[in-house]
Amino acid sequence: MSRIGSFEGFQPVSLKQEEDDKPSETDQLSMEEREPDTEVPVPKQISRLPSVIESALYPNPYHKPYLSRKYFVTRPGAIETAVEDLKGHITKTSGETIQGFWLLTEIDHWNNEKERILLITDKTLLICQYDFIMLCCVQLQWIPLTAVYRICLGKFSFPAMSLDKRQGEGLRIYWGSPEQQPLLVRWNPWSTEMPYATFTEHPMKYTSEKFFEICKLSGFTSKLVPAIQNTHRNSTGSGRGKGLTVLTEPILIETYTGLMSFIGNRNKLGYSLARGSIGF
Repeated sequence: MSRIGSFEGFQPVSLKQEEDDKPSETDQLSMEEREPDTEVPVPKQISRLPSVIESALYPNPYHKPYLSRKYFVTRPGAIETAVEDLKGHITKTSGETIQGFWLLTEIDHWNNEKERILLITDKTLLICQYDFIMLCCVQLQWIPLTAVYRICLGKFSFPAMSLDKRQGEGLRIYWGSPEQQPLLVRWNPWSTEMPYATFTEHPMKYTSEKFFEICKLSGFTSKLVPAIQNTHRNSTGSGRGKGLTVLTEPILIETYTGLMSFIGNRNKLGYSLARGSIGF
């Protein structure tokens, strides 16, 4: 059903104060918070201030701003250029209207992470592999919304003997039956014929307000579900006749050894990333 195209600073605190000197506001705060039975005031406000600033600027306390500079998608104008390129291509090929776009991480059937741009039009879901280094579209997959018949939301699950498991939640979109796929397709790590796609939130969600919105999985889901329902309702063809089913259940990723995904995901090979320089 799917179609793939190429394409910190300290303030000094006085240890001893003359009686004639008037204490400053900072010294008063420090003296009020001194530990009992000690002559040296403890400037607790100094250690408390950076944490307040950090929590206000970065909602995720584990995210460090310098890490975002490694991802080319966060470079000024990168995501805007990608969206404009895709809009122009869609206008020329199908003339459909784009309802929204998102930056998510796709997880394939071998648990490999891949950076993706997703767009929803009136009739189609587009999954784009975009090179944010060269600023060009590498691959574009077209999925008719009328073909999507099931959406699953839930936590990731793995076989009991799997060695490479992941935490978190995701979304899986079905436009075909995995059970009907040949064994060679299901166990081929490079296969692009799987009749479903699995997504989770992009690592750069907390870098800014802009990325917080376009990397939010719930925002994508809230737009995708009604778009599919509308196309099923307005479709005049025979179709499946079953409509759309939305389930909350574990999302199974059937990998056991997972050596390839372990190496790839730890090194973020599925993202357009600055990986340093090699020179002599």
